[in-house]
Amino acid sequence: MDENPLRVMVIIGSTRDGRFGPTVAEWFVGEVAVRTDMDVDVLDLAAAGLPDRLTAFGTAPPDPVAAVTPRIAAADAFVVVTPEYNHSFPAPLKTVIDWHGPQWRAKPVAFVSYGGMSGGLRAVEHLRAVFAETHSVTVRDTVSFHGAWERFGPDRRPLDPEGCRVAAKTMLDQLAWWGGALRTARATRPYAA
Repeated sequence: MDENPLRVMVIIGSTRDGRFGPTVAEWFVGEVAVRTDMDVDVLDLAAAGLPDRLTAFGTAPPDPVAAVTPRIAAADAFVVVTPEYNHSFPAPLKTVIDWHGPQWRAKPVAFVSYGGMSGGLRAVEHLRAVFAETHSVTVRDTVSFHGAWERFGPDRRPLDPEGCRVAAKTMLDQLAWWGGALRTARATRPYAA
């Protein structure tokens, strides 16, 4: 076991009834759990109950936001599990991003996407631009499930476990590099934003 594992937060971005996100996230969290260099925390936005109306600057955040903020602040790195809605990402993801500012800074963000023909990759491209504005670093490689509903079996596991494992490992190795490098940099020299 690594003495100082990265704290990785996996964010489930879909809140839709009947959503497929928990299936994808459950598999992915299992891939993270076997690593000794990472600890995982799962933030399911369907359970978080974040309000979509932001308060004025200087106003205390509502209780659901206050409950989530320390968890986001404690994370060294993030993995966003996102579907694609209308060529972009779901509104609850924008909400959690917008409720938080400094908690994202100088931390890496990776993506696991799913959907139809594009596999959620258009949502990922939009998220890259949004996370750039938070002073985050997005990891180049993603894990993407095209035609996701046909890629998982009745046991909620991928039908191509080895291919999925390789893709997840590649992305997680990059996240580990960025997460370690940025954690050291933040500790050595505070990020100027």
